[in-house]
Amino acid sequence: MSATADIILIAAALLTIALAALRIPGVARVFLIAQAAFWSLSYVARPVVLLVVQPQTHYGDNVPDPRLADLGYDRIMALVLDHVVFGLWVYAGLVLAYALWAARRPAPAQPALTADPDFVPALATMYVVGLLGRAATVATGSVGQAGDVGSANPILSFVTILATIAAMGLIIFLRAPRQTTVLVLGGLLAMELVWTTVVESKTPILGAAMAVAVRFAILGWDRAKAYGVGALALVGIGGFGWLQSFKTTEFAKSEVALTDSQYPALVRPFLSILRRFDLLEAATDAYYHGPDYWLTAEEVLRHGLLSLIPGQLLGIEKFQSGVAWANDVRGASVDMSQVSVSLAEGNVNEGYVIGGYTGVALGAGFTFLLLLAWAKALYSRRFPLVVLALAMTGSSALFERGFLGAMENLGKFLQAAVLAYLIYLAVREFRRRAKPPPHDVSALPAGKRGSAQWD
Repeated sequence: MSATADIILIAAALLTIALAALRIPGVARVFLIAQAAFWSLSYVARPVVLLVVQPQTHYGDNVPDPRLADLGYDRIMALVLDHVVFGLWVYAGLVLAYALWAARRPAPAQPALTADPDFVPALATMYVVGLLGRAATVATGSVGQAGDVGSANPILSFVTILATIAAMGLIIFLRAPRQTTVLVLGGLLAMELVWTTVVESKTPILGAAMAVAVRFAILGWDRAKAYGVGALALVGIGGFGWLQSFKTTEFAKSEVALTDSQYPALVRPFLSILRRFDLLEAATDAYYHGPDYWLTAEEVLRHGLLSLIPGQLLGIEKFQSGVAWANDVRGASVDMSQVSVSLAEGNVNEGYVIGGYTGVALGAGFTFLLLLAWAKALYSRRFPLVVLALAMTGSSALFERGFLGAMENLGKFLQAAVLAYLIYLAVREFRRRAKPPPHDVSALPAGKRGSAQWD
C-alpha cells in the first residue's frame, strides 16, 4: 500500500471520529473533534507536506525526517503509517459504538459545582497563586520549554500548573454579565497565548481554546460560537510563529527563513506550529524499533501505578516515559547520545512498541476510556475531581501521550488537585467568616421584629 493510500485511510478514520462525535451529547464531543483535528496535523498535514514538497533535510528543521528522506518519503511512510491506520480505525470504531449508545441518552445537566458560590472565587485564587508562580519562574530563569527533561525549579513548575488549571476553570465555569465575561475570557486567553510563547509550547493556548469550546458545549452551541472557536484555534496556530519571532535573534531568523524557503509560501506561516505536531516522528520511531523488546506488560503496569504516587513518598526516581522513549526507542534509529529530551510518543505508537497490533488496540482503548472519564469528572460535585478534569483539559494526555505518559500526567495532576482543594477549603472558610452575621430576630422586642426582617 502506498503512503497516499495510508493518508487517505487515516483522513477517513479521523473524519469518521469527527462525524460520530457530532451525535454525542455533552463535552465529550469537543474533545473527540479536537483529537481528530490534532491527529490530522500530525498524521495527515505533515505527511502531505512531505510528499508534495519532498524537502531536503536541514539542521534545525524536524519536518523532513532523515529516516524518511533517505529511503524515499512515499516508500517508507507507507510502512511507517500502517500501525497508525490500524489504531485510528480501532479508535473510530469505539467512537461510533459509543455514539450509537449515547444518542439515546439524555444530554447531561449543568455541572454540579456551578451552583457552588465558593467555586469561582477558589478558581480565581488559584489563578493568582499560579500567576505568582509563573512570574517567579520567569524572574529566576526557571522557565522550561517543550521537551525539557525536567524543570530547573520543580516547586515553581508545580505551582504554575495552578494557573493553567484555574484559567481553564474560569473560562468554562464563569457566569457573569456578558460584558464582564467577555473581558475576563479575553484576558485569560491573552495570558495563555503569552505563556505559550514564553514556554515555547502549543499546549497552553490550545488548552484555552479547548476550554472555550467546552464552555459552549455546556451552555449550548450556535453557528457564531462554532465559527468563533474555529477562528480562535486558527489564530493561535497561525500566530504562534509570529509571536515566537519576538524571542528569536536576527541571525536565527535568517537561518529559519533560509530553511523555510524550500516550502511553498502557503505552508510557511504554519511551519512553526507544524513542527510541534511531531507524532509522525514517533510513528517512525516505533516502526524502526519494532514491537516488543522495550518494556514488558508487567513493567508497563508497575511504572503506570507508581506514577500516581508522589516521588517524595516513593524515595526513588520514577520512570519517565518520554525520556525512555527518546533514549531507547528513538535511540534505536537515531543517535541520541548527545541529546537529553523528553518526547511525546502517542498512544498507538507506544502500544505498537510494547505489544504490536494488540498493544495498538489497547492503547486506543485506554485513551478512549480516559476521555470518557474526563467528560464524567467535569460534571462531578466533588472539587478535586473537577480539578483533575480541568487539568486534563489543558494537557496533552489525550492527544499525544500513551498509557505511561497519561499516568505520569495524572500523578502530577493528583498532587495539584490536593493543593487546589486546600485553597478551596481556605477560600470557603474565609468567605464564611467574612459574611455579616444574620440578624437575631428572636432577641428583638416583639414590635421591632417585623421591621428587622427588612434591615
